[in-house]
Amino acid sequence: MDLNADFSKRAVVHGADEPWVASPMAGVDRRMLDRIGGEVARATTIVRYAPGSSFSPHVHTGGEEFLVLDGVFQDEHGDFPAGSYIRNPPQSSHTPGSEPGCTIFVKLWQFDLNDRSHVRIDTGKMRYFPDRDGVEVMPLFSDGREDVVLERWVAGARVALDAPDGLELLVLDGGFAEGDDTFRPLGWLRLPIGYSGQAQVGGDSATVWIKRGHLRDTPRAPAV
Repeated sequence: MDLNADFSKRAVVHGADEPWVASPMAGVDRRMLDRIGGEVARATTIVRYAPGSSFSPHVHTGGEEFLVLDGVFQDEHGDFPAGSYIRNPPQSSHTPGSEPGCTIFVKLWQFDLNDRSHVRIDTGKMRYFPDRDGVEVMPLFSDGREDVVLERWVAGARVALDAPDGLELLVLDGGFAEGDDTFRPLGWLRLPIGYSGQAQVGGDSATVWIKRGHLRDTPRAPAV
C-alpha cells in the first residue's frame, strides 16, 4: 500500500476528519497519514486503542516512535499518560495496550537500524525554552540524523517553515494556516526537502510536534 508516498511533494492530512479504519487487532483502529508497504510498513499513523484493548507481544524490527495524544498507553515498561514521547529502537519488544483507552501518533520503520537508544519523556514535566521570535521549543530527541521537538507558537505569530532537509509536523493544540490549508488539532503536514513556507498562527497559540532532517534518507518499504 502506498499513501502519501511521493516524498518530493507537500502532503496534508486533516487527521480529525479522517475515518477510523480497523486494524487486525480487535479494538485498535487507525487513521493512516503516510505509508509504504503492507501490514509491515514504513508508516505514520494515528492509532486509537479502545478501553481494554491490546496487541499481542511483538518485536519492533525497524523501531517505533510515538507520542501519546490522550488517555494512557501501557506496556510492560510502564503506564504512559498523554504527553509521553517514546522511542523504542530496532529489535526492542513489548506488549502494547490500554486499560482506560488511548490515542497515539506513531511512526514505524523510520529509525537507523543500528539505533539502540530508548527514550521515554513525560513532556508534561519538561520546560519550553525561548527560541526565535514567537516560538518556544522543547527538545525531545536529536542524533545528527534527525531532530524532534515540541514547539509552542504565540497567537498571531508568523513562523517560517523552511525545510532544507524536509519537515513533518502534527498539530497538538490551537491551529495555523499554511498555503491553502488551515490546520487544527490532529492536522498533519509534511514538507519536502527544500520547501519554504510560512505558518500564520490563529487567535490562539499553537502547539506542534515537529521532526526535521529525517527525509534526507530516501524513504523505502521495510525489507521483509
